[in-house]
Amino acid sequence: MSAIFRSFRSFNYRTWFLGAVVSNIGGWMQATAQDWVVLTELTDNDATAMGVTMALQFGPPLVLVSMTGWVADRFDRRRVLLCTQTVLMLLALAVAVLLLTGVMTLPLMFCFAAAFGVANAFDAPARQAFVSDMVSIEDTSNAVALNSASFNMARLIGPAAGGLLIVAIGSGWVFVANAVTFLAMIVALLLIRRNELIPRAKHRRAGGLAEGFRYVRGRSDLVVVFVMVFLIGAFGMNFPIYASTMALEFGREADGYGLLSSVLAIGSLTGALLAARRDRARVRVLVLAAGGFGVASLVSAAMPTYGTYAAVLVLVGFSTVTMLTTANGYVQTTTDAALRGRVLALYMAVIMGSTPIGAPIAGWVVDTFSARAAITVGGVAGILAFGIGIGWMLWSGRLHRRDDARFRLTLDETRPLSVIRAMDPASFDDRTAATTPIRVERED
Repeated sequence: MSAIFRSFRSFNYRTWFLGAVVSNIGGWMQATAQDWVVLTELTDNDATAMGVTMALQFGPPLVLVSMTGWVADRFDRRRVLLCTQTVLMLLALAVAVLLLTGVMTLPLMFCFAAAFGVANAFDAPARQAFVSDMVSIEDTSNAVALNSASFNMARLIGPAAGGLLIVAIGSGWVFVANAVTFLAMIVALLLIRRNELIPRAKHRRAGGLAEGFRYVRGRSDLVVVFVMVFLIGAFGMNFPIYASTMALEFGREADGYGLLSSVLAIGSLTGALLAARRDRARVRVLVLAAGGFGVASLVSAAMPTYGTYAAVLVLVGFSTVTMLTTANGYVQTTTDAALRGRVLALYMAVIMGSTPIGAPIAGWVVDTFSARAAITVGGVAGILAFGIGIGWMLWSGRLHRRDDARFRLTLDETRPLSVIRAMDPASFDDRTAATTPIRVERED
């Protein structure tokens, strides 16, 4: 089997992947409809209201992080996901009814956004950690990348389809369609062979989330990864605000906004598939992708036409997904297995929790200045994240210059768990594996 799809050797992962593709298409359709409803049906192109909606939806992972990571580590993740997916389906149906009956208001939409956020707060860390229950540690980074590919395959179809359906039949029916697609994930979870799941690590350490905090604090590489992801998540990844307001600036309707989201997904899917080819996640790839995101965002802010803006979004999507997929794979494959759920909950809180900070600011910048100014702020955040990554490499002593070759550098990277296990199974320990460097040579 191709190295890109090596995780498909697992029946459970294949089943999960197919269910996720269908469900993610519906999710992107709903996200497009929700953004458009807030921006054009419940307000008069109020980007600040849209930012508040995003903040309410993505705030709960930050507020509830002390519970969500513990739940992902303590309980059967498959059952947790069955519960969260069912709740999300019922919420989508409720929004659909309110829209179709014409009684939806902006305060009600704010309430539903918060409810979606609470359900997703428990869903996200369990879903991320569940990947390591289905595949071996050697294939975890590949499975994470394929998950991202699934997400972005859906992003190619979902926003464009959602935009067309809004124009054709109305936003309420888009929420109905999304509710139906949740059944694909629920069926996939029911079909998974529980006897083939990877045995869960025993909880050798107590302390709940506090232990997760201490673990991350003791890993300077994870701290840097979290800081970089936070900066770009807060100020650079407010794509619904940027794309919708730029679509309006170029005189486009909901279908034009949906098309921009799908174009962004072209680059995102490419980045995810390339990440799946790599044998493991590397910090240097994350740092370079952050820099690429910053440059691409700044260029997109200067584009004069809808077509040229859309073309640059391919590069924005590519660098964004390369960065996030690498960060996710790095966190999963280098973290103590007994603490993985809590560390992933912290990671998801950083990604999703950064939105309540950045989205209202982005909306305010759009309303006060322009969409291009807000995109520029995001690009600067990407450049700053790149600088932090490079600074950490130099400060930590991981980047060296060889004396016997011009421009030849050695870069210390974290050793994957499978390598250490193979070297000395008797003395294998996750914390040791997560902090043991190896030296990789490359030409600059």
